[in-house]
Amino acid sequence: MLSRRAKYALRAMIYLAGHRGAAPVSVRDIAQDLKIPRPFLEQIFSELKRSNLLVSTRGNQGGFLLSRTPKDINLAEIIRHIDGPLALAPCASQTAFRQCPDCVDLHICTLRPALIAARDATAKILEKTTLAQAAAEKSPRKGSG
Repeated sequence: MLSRRAKYALRAMIYLAGHRGAAPVSVRDIAQDLKIPRPFLEQIFSELKRSNLLVSTRGNQGGFLLSRTPKDINLAEIIRHIDGPLALAPCASQTAFRQCPDCVDLHICTLRPALIAARDATAKILEKTTLAQAAAEKSPRKGSG
């Protein structure tokens, strides 16, 4: 399940993708438009900036911009930077693999193949979906997600 932090990060990044080419957008404006608590969004943006997904500018006209074009940033990348691996269990992760603490033998685990299949299917969709695609899609309900 996506954390609230990841949902807010995705919504804010999609919002910025819709403002591509425009001047930097302030956290205040994004938080107000998306109804996200500003201090929480500031923390998320700080993390996304450290991950080189955002760049910031200072001053009266300052704010945030995507570090790359929206077609070059996918949803999986954002989720991984905020929530960590996409896998439901550490034994199914490609980026943070480790044996589950309660696992007796990794090679005879009957659950692991299904967890790996779920990870692969999820990753395939999220890695293929870019911010440009997400920004272009029309949401059926305002503020859904």
